[in-house]
This record gives sequence, structure tokens and C-alpha cells, in this order.
Amino acid sequence: MLPDFVESRLRALPRGLRDHIARTRDLARELARIHGVDEAAAGLAAACHDLARALSPAGLLDEAERLSLPVLPVERRVPILLHGPVAAAWLEAGGDVRDPRVLDAVRWHTTGRVGMDAVEKVLFAADKAEPEKVRHNPALAEVHDLAASDLDRAILRFLDLQMAVLIASRQPMHPRALDLRNHLLTTLSPNEPE
Repeated sequence: MLPDFVESRLRALPRGLRDHIARTRDLARELARIHGVDEAAAGLAAACHDLARALSPAGLLDEAERLSLPVLPVERRVPILLHGPVAAAWLEAGGDVRDPRVLDAVRWHTTGRVGMDAVEKVLFAADKAEPEKVRHNPALAEVHDLAASDLDRAILRFLDLQMAVLIASRQPMHPRALDLRNHLLTTLSPNEPE
């Protein structure tokens, strides 16, 4: 059972986005079970993570301004990066979701961040490696497979793949994502396979 605010926001989303959220929620719960993470928190975070994803780029910038959210230059250039912070701010304002683990998971699910807790890691991996995304981008199968055994390595692999795409298309990488990648590279044992 989801909070009323979340249910009403979900009903307003396009069908394809609702389907993605449902697949992400299923995978988040599965990963939570595997890794001993609070399944209810992971499932709620997954249900909420893309509540602002259907806003246009201008709509995201307007909403970030209305909510007094800080906007980095990379987010001005690529406003879709704001959909997590906007959704988290809506949840905080709506008052139905108070769990800071859920709010942080929603807020940072697009970029990740150094210091992610277990719920954040589960949502990040589930969002990136849900089955339909893997079907459209088979390289993500490795992220999906790694997520079952090591969330940090799955996240690092995704960031490596994302970085290659962004470099090839001359697009910026969010500084939080870059910091997270560097952190994982320096903290994961180099002797273990990635």
C-alpha cells in the first residue's frame, strides 16, 4: 500500500513510465531481499523515484526554482538530472514520506553520490538494470548480474558504461556521479574482478 500522495502522482504518469517504475520496484525488492536491505523502504523508494520524470526540461527547471533547489550548471544544461531532487522535494512537501533513506534514494537515484546507504544503492542499481532497460541495452546485463552479488561493483560498472556514452556524445557527467565513480575506484579492492 502506497501513500495517497504517491498513488495520485503515479496515476498521472504516462503508462510507459508507470511500467518502468513497476519493474524497478520489483527488482529493488528482489535486490533488497538478496542484500538484507529493508525491502519496504527499497520498494517505496522505487515507487517514488520517477514521480517528476515526465516533466519537460523547462518544467524541471521551473519546479526546481519554485522549490528553491540548488541547480548546478550541468543540471541547467541537462535538466533531466533534476527529476530526482524535484521528486524528493515533492515527497517532503507532501508529508506522506518521511523516511530519510527513501527521500535520499529518490533524490540521488540519477547521479548517485559518495556515502550512499544500502537503500540508495538498491534503488540506483534497480533503476539502471531493470529488465526492459537491459533488453534495450544488453551492456546493462552485466550491471544487472553484478547487482545480485555486489551493489558497489554494479554501480561502478554502470558509471563506467555511462561515462563512455557521455564522452562519445560530448555530454557532461554530473560531478556527483564522477565523484562516486572515483570513490568506488579508490575503495574497491583492485585484486577482485569488476
